[in-house]
Amino acid sequence: MNSSTPRALLLSMVLMLCACTTTTPPAQAPATPSWTPLTESVTPIANTEWWAKWWVPRHEEKLAEIRQLRAEKKNIEVVFLGDSITQGWEKEGVNVWNREYRKYNALNLGFSGDRTEHVLWRLQNGEVDGIHPKVVVVMFGTNNTGHRHEAAQSTAAAIKRDLDELRQHLPDTRILLLAIFPREANPDHEFRRINEEINRILSGYADNKKTFFLNINKALLNADGTLSKDIMPDLLHPNEKGYEIWAREMAPELQKLLQ
Repeated sequence: MNSSTPRALLLSMVLMLCACTTTTPPAQAPATPSWTPLTESVTPIANTEWWAKWWVPRHEEKLAEIRQLRAEKKNIEVVFLGDSITQGWEKEGVNVWNREYRKYNALNLGFSGDRTEHVLWRLQNGEVDGIHPKVVVVMFGTNNTGHRHEAAQSTAAAIKRDLDELRQHLPDTRILLLAIFPREANPDHEFRRINEEINRILSGYADNKKTFFLNINKALLNADGTLSKDIMPDLLHPNEKGYEIWAREMAPELQKLLQ
């Protein structure tokens, strides 16, 4: 064995050791979950259900109402955007509406049966164009739950799409995003649980600069979490007492945003 053998053996051992050593990549923070809504939930479409023959005429009526208010130089300060629960301000809640919101030339853009895709169609077809409200009160999504038992993450993502669309049309308006109201008698009902999960996600959309989140649901429920027919006779839509509670509980936040 010549003198170079030990050195060659040592070099070989060093190379083997290096080959077996790996560099551990730095730990990365987990990615924020990204939920993709159902395609139909974000595909704008007019409500063409067999029972909704009034839907497109109502849309046209709302556009005419906006034109009339503008012609009279009445500034629409508050807009309510939603489904049948919001439309109910024109019926069960009309006395409360006239007392609390008529002074703001408030506009009711609630359409019975609306899901996220119907709201998106309305936003893209002129319902908030040409107006400059201080606040838009937003609540919808319960029909995604009730109509097709849509996953909470999907509905919440679709609502976010609608909020983004609303922001494009009304960049300077404050959005008051309400938690979807409770439904069904018992808190463990599937639809109630889905809506509560949607609300949990919606709360994260608030930046408290232009978008604000408000959950008044406890005021609508009994202490044990049950929903009373004294407030929602069909366990979905408020009666006048329910609209009184809504107006009362929302008033402090709405007044703050109107200022």
